[in-house]
Formats: sequence, structure tokens, C-alpha cells
Amino acid sequence: MGKNPFILQMKGITKEFPGVKALDDVSLDVRRGTIHAICGENGAGKSTLMKVLSGVYPHGTYHGQIFYMDKEMKFSNIKESENAGIAIIHQELTMIPELSITENIFMGNEIVKRGLIDWNAEREHTVEILKRVGLSVNPDTLIKHMGVGQQQLVEIAKALSKNVKLLILDEPTSALNESDSANLLSLMKELRSNDITCIMISHKLNEIAEVSDAVTVIRDGHTVESYEIEDGYVDENKIIRAMVGRSIDNRYPEHESHPGEVIFEVEGWNVEDPEIEGKMVCKNSTFNVRAGEIVGFAGLMGAGRTELMRSVFGKNYGIYKSGTIKIKGKEVTINSVEQAISNGIAYVPEDRKSLGLNLLDSIEETIVSANLKAILSHGLISIAKQKKAAEEYRQSLKIKATNTQVGVNTLSGGNQQKVVLSKWMFAEPDILILDEPTRGIDVGAKYEIYKLIHELADQGKAVILVSSELPELLGMADRIYTIFEGTITGELQRGEANQESLMKKMTITSGN
Repeated sequence: MGKNPFILQMKGITKEFPGVKALDDVSLDVRRGTIHAICGENGAGKSTLMKVLSGVYPHGTYHGQIFYMDKEMKFSNIKESENAGIAIIHQELTMIPELSITENIFMGNEIVKRGLIDWNAEREHTVEILKRVGLSVNPDTLIKHMGVGQQQLVEIAKALSKNVKLLILDEPTSALNESDSANLLSLMKELRSNDITCIMISHKLNEIAEVSDAVTVIRDGHTVESYEIEDGYVDENKIIRAMVGRSIDNRYPEHESHPGEVIFEVEGWNVEDPEIEGKMVCKNSTFNVRAGEIVGFAGLMGAGRTELMRSVFGKNYGIYKSGTIKIKGKEVTINSVEQAISNGIAYVPEDRKSLGLNLLDSIEETIVSANLKAILSHGLISIAKQKKAAEEYRQSLKIKATNTQVGVNTLSGGNQQKVVLSKWMFAEPDILILDEPTRGIDVGAKYEIYKLIHELADQGKAVILVSSELPELLGMADRIYTIFEGTITGELQRGEANQESLMKKMTITSGN
């Protein structure tokens, strides 16, 4: 069987922003009816390349050529690329939550009969399109009442309704749980069998291995590797080497831990769901953390890990029912985030965009925001002190930015996460809760964040690490608690824990 012809060829693409060459002579060849993975570290230029392709950055704002279905394309906006059959599903979904599925799918593309929208025809079409992505839900359902996985399927359904030939998915599973991710990957395979070409931007190597026909790796705005996958075998180490420019034999830095006294204890912690009366999100949770110790929390999506951490951090989630917190052996009452911070607790949230950052602030305003006392001079904020503090973190954490005055919204995910970590390090806490600190971050940036977590432990801080990635917990934590349906179901020392023993305790309420 001969190889499919190319549906897309991007040649010599170069795109510059003031002071930064985001793409430098990048090429991409994608065969028709295949799934082509693009990987690279955060900030490598993957999303920029797709924005060039889809006309977000119009022809004339970049150098190079785009050939699509054997014709040179010069898109001046998204509408033109969509009309040609190219659709992009962004990492941050673009649906309007207050409108129904039908309204979202046909927005700007309404079926009109005698000058009025033909709702019945739109609904019927919506049901048909949803079937193609395996969704059987009422087309009048509001988007805000759907899970992220379903919303993503609606986005894809919308693209299919426009007769898409090339579908671009930007980090499609970064916010999905395992079953939604598996569902999405099998849908991509199905689209491929219907001759729809997919480009998937991802750094989840297991997913690339599962579905890709070809891989292109971009590093620092250059194409460093591009090859077709033979017999379905993906060499993960080859991809990592290409992404980070070095071989990572050990994805977790070496570390020797020296735990001290117990400094943080939570006992009999009970919290009720804020929406559903009588449903407990934390059931009699009891755990402790020592100084200089990294304690992991493992649980499936919805097990209650984040709820537990947010409720402990100043009763920031749910309805507190009972339970005590002791810090350094002394019982404390913490009823607000301010009280949590003044008691030396810091919390790096899972959702950095809406809970960890104010996207309107600069890097330096963000870094000092949780400890303004430290930069006061005669009762006023000292801009010089603010600058100095932020610059120290920019250098020590290798935050990629030209200076500390740039907005945090301009940074890649990995660099945003480093800014959030800097903010809490500047607050000098004794207890640090890290909720999914490396979610959506590439291998190279992860390694730097791991080294940082080790440094914090070496300074004698008590570190709590919540993660959905079991290898991360096994590679980083000294001790791991497992949670299932709001209950702590087990506690394993580093030496006795493996993926199997954790998974068992994460899926069973009682017993061993």
C-alpha cells in the first residue's frame, strides 16, 4: 500500500514577536488521513505554528509558505481557514457556557428559513452531529451543565458540522480524566478511518504512542525531529531527548530526605459538599506532615484531594463540619485564606489560571502579592524592592521572560507555574500545599520544578504534593496517602509503594 499524499506542507515558517523569534524556519509535512503529533516543551512554538496555519496570525505577519491540498494558502483570518476545512480546538475551550449545545454549534452559521432561525432543523442536525462524536445528550442542554470531556466533544462536533478535513487539537486531554481521554483518543482514530486528518499537540507520550502515525518535535522555535512511526512503535526516550535537548535517564532528580518533627496535623476533618446537602467531600480525614518531608496524595479524579486541600487552606471550599488542625503541636483555628497564610500555609492551586494568577498582573506584581509586608518601605510599597525580589526568582527559577514587568498572561504554562511557585516561596511558608504542580507542563520544565520542590523540603518546609500522575508521586514523595470518595484509605512509605498498590487503595473504600 502506497503512502497517502500530503494534505498539508508548511515550509520555512518564521514568526517574530518584538524581541522574540517564536518560530525559525519550521517545516511540517502532514499526510492525509493520519494523526500527526506535534510535541515540544511549553513555549517551544507549537501553538504559534498552529495559529499561523489557521490564520490567527494572518498571511504577511510571518515568512514562509503553506500548501494545503496542493494549493498555496494565504489565510488572512480564521474564517478563511475554516472555509477551507481546517478547524482548531484550543486548549481553553471557546464555547459560551450560558447557551445550549445547538446554539453553540450553529453560532454564526444559523439555519435560516424565511428570515427566522429554524430551531427544529438546527436541533435535528445537532443530534446527528453529536452521534458522530458518540454523545447522546439533549441538544438543548446548556454547555455549563456539561463536563469538560463532553464540552470538548461538542467543540469537535461543531468542527465536523463545518465539513472539516484537517482537525487541530491543542493539548486535547490536558483537563480530562482517564475515561474521557480514552474516549477522545478512540474518536480520533474513528475520524482517521473516515479520512479526516488530525494534528494533535501533546506532551503526553503515552497518548502519542497510542494514536500517532507521525511525530514532529519542535524545540525553541526549530523543527528538531520529524518522522513517521513504523509498526506503531514510539520511542519515548527519543522524543524526550529531542524535546529537551538532552537525555533524561532519570525523570526525577536524586534526593535524600531528612524529615524532622511533625509540623502539620489534620485530625477528623469533615466537610460537606457546598452544592449537595448531606454529601461529604471529606470524611474523617486525618494526616500529618513532617518538616523537610514531601507527602503525596493519590486519588482518581473526583476522589476529593483538591476539596480536602482547599478546605484545610482557610476553609476555602465546602461547608466545614468538624476537625482540628495543629501546627507545630499547637491547635490553631483557620477560618480564612488570610489566617492560613499568616499561620505559614501556602497553597499552589491546580487551576493556576483562575485561582493562582491574576492574568492582568505583571510577573513582579504577582510574585510579591502574598507577602506585601516584605516590600514595604515607610509604610508604602517599594517598587525597587519589588523589582529586586522578582528578578531574583526570575533568575533562580529560570522563568523565560525578557523582564519582570511583562504580563503573566504572555507566559507559557510552565513559566506561569514557576511564577505561582515564586509567589508562595516569597511568602516564606512553613507548609506548602502543591496541587498538581506540573499539570500541563513539559518534561524539561517538570524536572526544574521537581528540583525546586526538593529545595523547599531541604529548607525544612513540610510539602504536600497532590498529583494524578502515579510515577510522579512514586518519584517524589517520601510517604503517600491514598484517597477514595473523600476518605483516606491508606498510607504507604516510599519503599513499599508501587503503581499497583496505590491503585488498589485508590479504588477501594476499606480493607487493604
